[in-house]
Amino acid sequence: MAENRSLVGFEAMPVPSDPDLLVLLGVRLRSFAPAAVVAGTVGLDTDEVERRLVPLERAGLVAFRDRPQPGWLLTTEGRAHGERLLADELDQAGVRTVVADAYRRFLAINPRLLDACTDWQLRTVDGARIVNDHADAAHDAAVLDRLVAIDAAVQPIVADLAEALARFGGYGPRLAGALAKVQGGDPDWFTRPTIDSFHTVWFELHENLLATLGIERATEPLTASEEAT
Repeated sequence: MAENRSLVGFEAMPVPSDPDLLVLLGVRLRSFAPAAVVAGTVGLDTDEVERRLVPLERAGLVAFRDRPQPGWLLTTEGRAHGERLLADELDQAGVRTVVADAYRRFLAINPRLLDACTDWQLRTVDGARIVNDHADAAHDAAVLDRLVAIDAAVQPIVADLAEALARFGGYGPRLAGALAKVQGGDPDWFTRPTIDSFHTVWFELHENLLATLGIERATEPLTASEEAT
């Protein structure tokens, strides 16, 4: 087993992940998706993902469904095999402590993001909570200020993850990019689930951390439940 790296300041290059691990992880993170979406999620070429999905399907680790739309999903065996690969990667790379520490720091700010998402979608008028039509500029500005602070808090966490494992490298730019789009005047990039919104990326990062550490979402010590918006 590799010796654990220190929590901050290690100089080794980020550890690259095995492509089969990335494919299984990408399918898990997307739940059900075509190869091109899986490829974009984990930073592989679509052709390589398609090529690797074939033997994974033969091994009973993934399954293809063509309805209601074409896509791939993990089997029960695939989920378990993926978790074994992730655990082995942590131990062989010696970064389990780094990732576990990042996860604890992420959990500490997770309720702030969930509350901000709720307040972006709803606002209070005459004591009643109503759907936010984004007509109240002061309300939106206040919530956006909170999102800026949340992004500032999470960026050092994802930076530490990216220094440990290369597959975490996209989260910082993706979160910053979504924030920039909200600041540019497009409210959908805060919470819309069908695009790479701040909440979409955040939710994916959360699931990636859970998968990497072998933690079931239902058993983690959250103070608020995280639901797709």
